[in-house]
Amino acid sequence: MQAPSPDSGTERQTPVIDLAKAPGAGEAWDKPRTTVYLWGVCELLFVSNPWQISSRLRVAALRAFGAEIGPGVTFRPRTRVKFPWKLHIGAGCWIGEGVWFHNQDDVYVGANVVVSQECFITTGSHRARSDMGLITSPVHIDDGAWVTTRCMVLGGAHIGRSAMVEPLTVVRGEIPPNAVFGRAPGPAVIRERFPDNDVP
Repeated sequence: MQAPSPDSGTERQTPVIDLAKAPGAGEAWDKPRTTVYLWGVCELLFVSNPWQISSRLRVAALRAFGAEIGPGVTFRPRTRVKFPWKLHIGAGCWIGEGVWFHNQDDVYVGANVVVSQECFITTGSHRARSDMGLITSPVHIDDGAWVTTRCMVLGGAHIGRSAMVEPLTVVRGEIPPNAVFGRAPGPAVIRERFPDNDVP
């Protein structure tokens, strides 16, 4: 037996958006359909593949589809990249196992950045109060930052130079340089990562 709707017995019905009419799904592609589909096959074979195949092979596949990736970048297995032509990664970065770049807009990662296991970086959302149309905004992660395991970085976020994000934190907006940003008691700067800029 189906539970009664919260609107039962009231005059005003809560609206429901017809998702079949939501605009913008394919507008973020920026490439022909054949390129998007071909990338899906290559991602499955060479990037998201759980086998410990060469990081160099993953990077080569991403570069072949337009990703800008600097030298010395390590990509671990089970990584996912929505659109490689919207991914920009500086030299010497570590991208952990299971990281997902859901980049319907550009993601800019500086040099010597660590993005740890199972992080989710997304640049897309939807207009929740109107037609559920796609809206996107880029993500910036500056040099030396560390996004620790299972964080979620939302569109428009900017993580400053050498900042550190604690595990399981949701990141939106600006994180200052050299800050340790965590989720308890609420997402906030907790302390400096390198006090007095005492970088080892």
